[in-house]
Amino acid sequence: MPLPLTGLIFGVLLYIMYGMKDQENSREYLFVGRASDIKNKKDRTIYRALEMLPGFLAWVTFPLAIVLSYYKPVWISIFILLFAFYWLLKSIYLGIHTKSAYSIMLRHEKTNWIEKLKKLPKEKYTPDIPNWHDVWQLVIVPMYQEPYEIVSATAEAIADSDWPNEKILFILATEKRAGDEAHETALRVQQNYSDKFFKFLVTRHPDDIPGEVAGKGSNETWAARRAKEEIIDPLNIPYERILVSSFDSDTIVYPRYFSCLTYHFLTTVEPYRASYQPIPLFINNIWQAPAVSRVSAFSSTFWHTLSQERPEKQTTFSSHSMTYKALLDVGYWQTNVVSEDSRIFFQCFMHYGGDYQVISLYYPLAMDANVAHSSWQTLKNVYKQQRRWGFGSENIPYLLYGYYKDRRVPLGKFFRYAFNQIENFHAWATHALLLFVLGWLPIILGGDEFNTTLFSYNMLRMVRILLTVAMVGLVLSAFLSIQLLPPRPPKYGKWHYAIVIMQWFLIPIQLIVFGAFPAMEAQTRLMLGGKFRLGFWVTPKHRKE
Repeated sequence: MPLPLTGLIFGVLLYIMYGMKDQENSREYLFVGRASDIKNKKDRTIYRALEMLPGFLAWVTFPLAIVLSYYKPVWISIFILLFAFYWLLKSIYLGIHTKSAYSIMLRHEKTNWIEKLKKLPKEKYTPDIPNWHDVWQLVIVPMYQEPYEIVSATAEAIADSDWPNEKILFILATEKRAGDEAHETALRVQQNYSDKFFKFLVTRHPDDIPGEVAGKGSNETWAARRAKEEIIDPLNIPYERILVSSFDSDTIVYPRYFSCLTYHFLTTVEPYRASYQPIPLFINNIWQAPAVSRVSAFSSTFWHTLSQERPEKQTTFSSHSMTYKALLDVGYWQTNVVSEDSRIFFQCFMHYGGDYQVISLYYPLAMDANVAHSSWQTLKNVYKQQRRWGFGSENIPYLLYGYYKDRRVPLGKFFRYAFNQIENFHAWATHALLLFVLGWLPIILGGDEFNTTLFSYNMLRMVRILLTVAMVGLVLSAFLSIQLLPPRPPKYGKWHYAIVIMQWFLIPIQLIVFGAFPAMEAQTRLMLGGKFRLGFWVTPKHRKE
């Protein structure tokens, strides 16, 4: 079942892996994207088996639940009660930490970080940074076919931030496969905003590089290399003084993001062994989004807000920042994976032997909710976006295989990250279905002998009570969603606030149709491999008038 089954299989897997002889300490494993990238047949077989693990765990859960419901209805009923109680405790835990992180975010948003930097004692600085204003911000914005209004809004927000513009290098990374119109859009943005930054570079990623997955990772890696060759090296800017921020094209930075980032960089014990994660708020166009899209957007926002409270488990996601030194050390983002935003963390984690962490900034960035030209297309895009995020399970075989090849990561730290990844993706694909379906299986399959017992009669009532109490968390979700809303456009009446509250009754649909199903599909595709494997899907950006 969810946690016990995952723990059991992972425990056996860990025992087998740890019992293997140490492999040659080759660093080639850091750039593996899939099993077919590995030349050695034995290693390729091991990696392929690990790719199948997430999907196998998800698919074995449901037949096991059916079999136990038929042969051992009492056992499965006891588990159902324990699982419902676990969900109740988890809801309370998530609610407390989400509210705590939200409060810190509000405080950080109001903090004058430039003043804090000015007052920061020089002994707090790393030896490589003489003063806070010696830090450069390298901003990479990959774009595909987004309209001018979206990309220009991103550039405008960065230009209006409190960081000195003469210390900002802006890289707008386009794709050749996006066509001439997209390139012309980028040049138009450059023409209108190049004078607002120290350097503004437009790059164009080729579409015919062997071994690459056409997507964000390959694009931003190409852009970072061009920035090094055309700006950083010619100007002799020390790598240690550069912070790299990779922003999606719809990212609107809040005014004090870079000063907040720099303050955390200068006050972190090992600043070059860390990535810096803000909180993505999917609210730019939230008023225009259909209800299901809003629930999905807020759910993602709450999850990443909560994650700030658990830095020991957190990985990088979407728009984030890191040092240019670390980026060079690991050879940039991988160009052969879909989930490059989280993979870069695991690259660094393995490269530095586990001596790498994510620093929670508790500072917001605004991004787009999923909105298309029609409600039906929006629903399809929400599903596809969730499926792409669900394909982040490809990091599980990468991490396990990396430990198999290189044991420098402390066992306890490796176990914590690996188990957390396995459990999270397994829960994503199975928990909602188990919550809303599993409770009925013993009643349906348990037979008359079980159904005539007092225990069977009371079981569903107890489960329903536990889950009803757990749903109190929806009240907190509704409250926070109202707090996070941007100003209401005049054309939307006050009754829209009621819709934002009522939308949370859609959470069962969201958890199953736009949560469990796409996660299950993503893990199944990873398990099957070959032609079933996902490529990078670019989320279309659209903001209605």
